[in-house]
Amino acid sequence: MKLLFAKGPSLNTRLLVALLVSISMLVIDYRSERLDRLRSLLSLFTYPLQSLASLPVDFYQTVSGTVISFVELQKENRRLKEAQFVNDAKLLKFAALEKENTRLRMLLENSFQLGEQVLVAELVSVKLAPYEHTVVVNKGSRFGVHPEQPVLDANGIVGQVVRALPSSSEVMLITDPDHAVPVQVNRNGLRTIAFGTGQPNRLHLPFLANNADIVPGDLLVTSGLGGVFPAGYPVAVVDKFEARPDKSFANIYATPKAELDKSREFLIVWSHSTPVVLGEQGKAPAEPEAKEAEHVAP
Repeated sequence: MKLLFAKGPSLNTRLLVALLVSISMLVIDYRSERLDRLRSLLSLFTYPLQSLASLPVDFYQTVSGTVISFVELQKENRRLKEAQFVNDAKLLKFAALEKENTRLRMLLENSFQLGEQVLVAELVSVKLAPYEHTVVVNKGSRFGVHPEQPVLDANGIVGQVVRALPSSSEVMLITDPDHAVPVQVNRNGLRTIAFGTGQPNRLHLPFLANNADIVPGDLLVTSGLGGVFPAGYPVAVVDKFEARPDKSFANIYATPKAELDKSREFLIVWSHSTPVVLGEQGKAPAEPEAKEAEHVAP
C-alpha cells in the first residue's frame, strides 16, 4: 500500500536508536550522577502509575486482612465469653462457700457457748408430705445419734431426732403439728408449751390465760421440762397475743428463732445429763468415724 505522505524512519531504525539511547543512559547513570535530577523528575510522573498498578494488590491484602482479623476477633470473643462464663460460675460457688463458711463459724461459736457436746450435721433432704415438717441429716447412729436428741441451728431450736439410722437421721421440726416443746418466757419465767401449727415459721401457745403476762416481742426459751430439750435454748419470739374473753385461753402465736427453711447445717446436742450412746462400732461421738464428722467438746 502506497502512502500519500512521506513516511518517517523505519521501525528498525527507531528501535536501534532507542537501544543506543538506553544503553548510553545506563552507562552514564552507572559512571556518574548526572541523571539523578532526571530520575527524580520522571518519578513524579511514574508514581501515580505505580500506585494505580499496585491498587488491586493493596485492596486484596486489605480486604483479606480485615476478614481474617474479623474471624480472629470472633474466635477471641467466643473464647473470652466462655472463660467469663466459667469464672462467673466459679464466683457463684465461691460465694456459696463463703456463706457456708460463715454459717459453720456461727455454729462452731455457738457450740462452745452451749456447754454441751455437739455434732455438726448437714441437711440431706426435706420430706414434702403436707403438714409433715421433717428433714433428713447426714449423721446417724454410727456417730452416736439417737432418738429424742435436740437439734439446733445458729439461732435456736430446730427440732428433735425422731429416727436414727446408721448413716442418717430424721429430724422433726418444731413447726410439725405433732411436735410440742416446753418453753418459758425469758422475761418472767412463765411456763407453757409451744405446739407446731403445720405452717412454716409459726408456733401456737394454746394454754395461757387471757391475763397471762406475755406480750409480743417476748423471747421463749426451753424450760428443761420433759427431759428432751435442756433449759435455756432460744425457741421463738411472740408475735401475736389475742385475748378471747369468751374462752378460757388466749390466742397466742410465735415465730421460731431458727431459720427452719434456710439452714443447711445443724447441731445435734448431747447434754451433760444425757448419757452418751455408743455407735455401731463401739465409739463415742467424740471420736468421729469419718473425716466430715466433727464433734466439738467445749
